[in-house]
Amino acid sequence: MASSLPRRSVLAGGLALGAGAATVALGPTAPALAVPKPRPGRMPYPFLLGVASGDPSPDGVVLWTRLALDPLAPDGFAGLTAEKYDLEFQVATEPQFRNVVRRGTKHARRKEGYSVHVELTGLPSGTELYYRFRVDEHISPVGRTLTAPALGSAVSQLRMAFASCSSYATGYFTAYRRLAEDYPDLVLHLGDYIYESGGRGVRQHSLARETFTLADYRVRYAQYHSDPDLQAAHQVAPWMAVNDDHEVENNFAGDIAELAGNAGVTREQFRMRRAAAYQAYYENLPFRRAQTPKGPDMQIYRRVGWGALAAFHMLDTRQFRDDQAANGGLAAPNAESLDPARSILGARQERWLMDGLGRSQATWDVLGQQVFFAQTDFAAGPGLTVNMDAWDGYAASRNRVLAGFQERGVANPVVLTGDIHTHWANELKADFSTSSSRTVGVELVCTSITSNGDGTETPSFGPAVMAENPHIKFAGNRRGYVLTSITPDELRADFRALDYVTRADAPVRTQATFVVEAGNPGLNPG
Repeated sequence: MASSLPRRSVLAGGLALGAGAATVALGPTAPALAVPKPRPGRMPYPFLLGVASGDPSPDGVVLWTRLALDPLAPDGFAGLTAEKYDLEFQVATEPQFRNVVRRGTKHARRKEGYSVHVELTGLPSGTELYYRFRVDEHISPVGRTLTAPALGSAVSQLRMAFASCSSYATGYFTAYRRLAEDYPDLVLHLGDYIYESGGRGVRQHSLARETFTLADYRVRYAQYHSDPDLQAAHQVAPWMAVNDDHEVENNFAGDIAELAGNAGVTREQFRMRRAAAYQAYYENLPFRRAQTPKGPDMQIYRRVGWGALAAFHMLDTRQFRDDQAANGGLAAPNAESLDPARSILGARQERWLMDGLGRSQATWDVLGQQVFFAQTDFAAGPGLTVNMDAWDGYAASRNRVLAGFQERGVANPVVLTGDIHTHWANELKADFSTSSSRTVGVELVCTSITSNGDGTETPSFGPAVMAENPHIKFAGNRRGYVLTSITPDELRADFRALDYVTRADAPVRTQATFVVEAGNPGLNPG
């Protein structure tokens, strides 16, 4: 979907990104946000964590911000003390706010960590919009967002980027800034938005230990949101996010904690931790009210349409999965991993996905999810060595999805994946055990924003292992994200890569490009 203004004009004329966002030139000030004269006793500038939008619909979108005066205050309340603060918001058709189409007031409440979710409806479909907040005399950075096109409407193009795995301690978030500079219309985040572990690396977590309490998780999110590069990526486009494991705890499965380091942790104790983690996750991302956690449970899987062009089926592969076989490590398939009763989605979510695929009228059905989907043999030679924390550990669950593509006539299924910290492009086979099996879809895997450090030019798999996996067409071992251009005729994916993240401000390059033709599943070099 093309911007209504040239990109250079937008970036220069009011939508400043990142560190300078707090002092962006807004142009003529709209009456509803006329700046009052400062007076003693008013709070200091409170928009230190930026702004964001998300989960667009044909008539609306969610706007988000979270107030903070001292983001890293250990109590998780970011230096604020009142029970609530009144925030005004404005939505306009251009970044100078000369044509305001919506305004109102929301409360930032202490019980929600002083976060605000403005769930708008009644907006025109398929429209580029700009938004900002005000509290007292302070005006937030300006964000750009879009509503989704009307259901079934013709859409000529969608620029969509997707990313995952941003470890603050491991490196600089330059990839987020480069993503913002690519100016997508939509961003999918596929998990590991934060890391719960403590310690230090290139940068230091303010909380040196692992996060456990709601205050811990709130502080961790505040540190991430303080990063100007992450703020830039949120300002440029609406996001749709789904979590993986590190938003809660490494390698958790359902209500079962990871075995390593958690001896003696009961399910009830872990569910209390999961409740804290999900509450903080909700507070810090632009989710709808439907995603409000209920104790340790959160409705993360959901569906968003983009006209007749695409349907995004956003999945949750953590909350309902059976426990990992073989402790979630690399192992040969066994009776447990092949058990047809096991699921990575849970029976209810599987039915929801199959129903949505069957009803979809979109050209492209896109599954936004967390862990490696294609079968992957990690060792050369006879037999299979697979990752039990991925779909290989739930082979019957994957087979049901692959069969669902075929039984429901899904012409162009595209699985998007994060988690593994490297770029991959895979063809999905009806039967991975047969080399001649037909291709029924593709999987595009984004590398990490920072996790695993700089990486190398040498792929994770050598030639001998790649030969074991002929359906894998590309593997890249740098950090970055994937930028796609989706049209009714093709999906083009650029694997964007940075050569380093242990230093700031790395340039970005396209490491590989693949094209998927509509009606012809498979990967073609771009």
